[in-house]
Amino acid sequence: MRRNATLNQKLWEKTLPQESPARVGVKHIQTVGGFRTLAQTQAYRERPPVSRAISLDIQEVISEAENGPSAERFAQGANEAEGLQPIFPVSIAIADKNPMVLAALEALLTRDRRFNLVFMESDGAQFLSALAKYPARLGVIGWELPPLRAPEVLQALVRRPGAPKVIVYSGTRNPGAPAETFRLGGAGFVSKLSPPERLLEVFAAVAAGDMVFPFDDIHKARPDPITSLTQRERDLLAALESGQSNAQLAREFRVSVNTVKFHLRNLFGKLDVRNRTQAICRYLESKR
Repeated sequence: MRRNATLNQKLWEKTLPQESPARVGVKHIQTVGGFRTLAQTQAYRERPPVSRAISLDIQEVISEAENGPSAERFAQGANEAEGLQPIFPVSIAIADKNPMVLAALEALLTRDRRFNLVFMESDGAQFLSALAKYPARLGVIGWELPPLRAPEVLQALVRRPGAPKVIVYSGTRNPGAPAETFRLGGAGFVSKLSPPERLLEVFAAVAAGDMVFPFDDIHKARPDPITSLTQRERDLLAALESGQSNAQLAREFRVSVNTVKFHLRNLFGKLDVRNRTQAICRYLESKR
């Protein structure tokens, strides 16, 4: 019996092909994975794998993608992607009372292919008028734009369909200017002390849909009461700075003295002041 066992072992070893250690490792993995044992022939082990089942699965996936619910979702996404407009180049309109600032911004923007300068104006009224003829996606304005100011420009644009996103670029010392710009619908605020690279970064960020403002304690910032005045009250406040009496103001505005007193009471109430001196101080403070 021992002789038969030895003979069987020799026959077994004779049928095994001589292979490299790497192939032995593969065999070990095959055995552990539950595949056929070492008795497989080398031709069987090395023949190419059958891919029919995989091909059928791929065809099913393709069919599902073309005809199933996922096809509708894919087509919808493709249509939405086709409707997207590229962000750049971005059309920009500028308003600033300082000619040097206008020249610097023009030179800065013409060197950057991401932006297309549409027009430049030196006052707020002309800026609003030009926007009606030459629309732009971004508006860059200073804080003081005689005869208007940035808050008044922002208030006018809120009511205008298709208005540009507005960035205030200013050197004002008013600490509440960024918060007021945000409150009135502005998209960004940049100090004129910032480097030009920062300004371009803000333009690009706002064009992409972001809002950019410096850190500020909005609880301490309060809206400028000047923005709540009517044009007549604003003109009257400017006239107070010259030191005219009520009678002189009445003659200048061609109204009665009682009408002047009526407007002054409304003016003092809106500015939260008690007299002319305080009203003039508040007016001068807002011009900084």
